[in-house]
Amino acid sequence: MHALVYHGPGRRSWEQVPNPALQRATDAIVKVDAVTICGTDLHILKGDVPEVQPGRILGHEAVGTVTEVGTAVEKVAVGDRVLISCISACGSCRYCRDGQYGQCLGGGGWILGHLIDGTQAEYVRVPFADNSTHTIPPGVSDEQMVMLADILPTSYEVGVLNGRVRPGDVVAIVGAGPIGLAAVLTSRLYSPAHVVVIDVAAARLEAARKLGADVVVDASAQDPRAVIDQLTAGLGADVAMEAVGLPDTFEQAVRLTRPGGHVANIGVHGAPATLHLEDVWIKNLTITTGLVDTHSTPTLMGLVAGHQIDTSSMITHRFGFDEFDLAYDVFSQPADTGALKVLLTAPVHAETEAGS
Repeated sequence: MHALVYHGPGRRSWEQVPNPALQRATDAIVKVDAVTICGTDLHILKGDVPEVQPGRILGHEAVGTVTEVGTAVEKVAVGDRVLISCISACGSCRYCRDGQYGQCLGGGGWILGHLIDGTQAEYVRVPFADNSTHTIPPGVSDEQMVMLADILPTSYEVGVLNGRVRPGDVVAIVGAGPIGLAAVLTSRLYSPAHVVVIDVAAARLEAARKLGADVVVDASAQDPRAVIDQLTAGLGADVAMEAVGLPDTFEQAVRLTRPGGHVANIGVHGAPATLHLEDVWIKNLTITTGLVDTHSTPTLMGLVAGHQIDTSSMITHRFGFDEFDLAYDVFSQPADTGALKVLLTAPVHAETEAGS
C-alpha cells in the first residue's frame, strides 16, 4: 500500500510501505476511504513533537471500511463503515474507566500517527477497535463524519466544556483555524450572548461569521480587548479559548478574560508561553489545558445525524490520495490558499492487495 511517511523535521513522502497486519485480538484493519490533515501534523513536521520517530505514518483523522477484525472484537465487523477516533482507548485502565481516554494507561491515548502508524494511508491498524471506532449512521457522509475524528470533540471538550460556556456568556475565540471554527459551532450549543472570533486572516474571519460568530475581529487592525470591553462594559470575556498554539495568543487569551472567568487552552504548543502570575493571581481565573478524550463523540455524531450541526462546510479543498504532497502544501499555507480543512479520498475502484 501507499502511505504518508514522516522522515524527520520538514521531510515527508507518499511512498509504498507494507500493509498493516493484526497484532492483537482487539485490533481491526480499516481501509481508509477519506482522511484529513490536522494542524498537529504540521507541528510534527516542524519538529514540535519529538516523540514521533522518522518512518512513522502520519495521521489520526479518518473514516473507512473494516476489512479484518481480531478474535476479541465484538462491536464492529468486516464491511462496517466506521469513524476512526483520534484517541484509542483500552477501556479498562483507571483513566478509561473515568472517561479520560486521552490519558489511557493501557496502550491507548493519542497513538495513531504519533506512537504507532496512523491514518494517512490506504489501510490502518486500529488498536482497541471496539472502543476506538464508531459505526457511522446511515445517511451521514464521509465529509460530515471525518470532522468528528478530532477537531469537533477537541473543540467541544477542551474548549467549550473545559471553559464552562453558559447561556448569556461572551465567548472569545483566539484563532479562526479549523479548531477555532469548530469551537464556534459547539459554543453555539450553549446559547452564548456573543461569540467573538479573533484572527488576522480575512477569509478565516468570514468563515467564522458563516459558522455562527456574531463578532469578528481583525487583530492586525483592531484591538480585541477594546471590542470585548464594548460588549461587556469593560469586564472582559467570560470564556476565552486559545486555538492557535503560540505564546502570544495564549497570553492574549488571558488578557481578554474577565476576573472569575475561564481560559481554555486548546492549541498545541511547541514553545514555552509565559503565565503572568504577577498580573493574574488576583483575578480568580481558571486556566485549563487538555488533550481530547473523545467521550463526546457519540453525542456529536447524534447532532450531526440529526442535522443540528453541519461540519462539511469546513472542508475547503478536496484531493485524491495521489495528491498528498499538494494537499499538505495547500493546508500549510492558509493565508495564500484559504484552506481550512482538506479532504483526501481514496479512488472508489482501488483495491490494494494485502502485503503489497
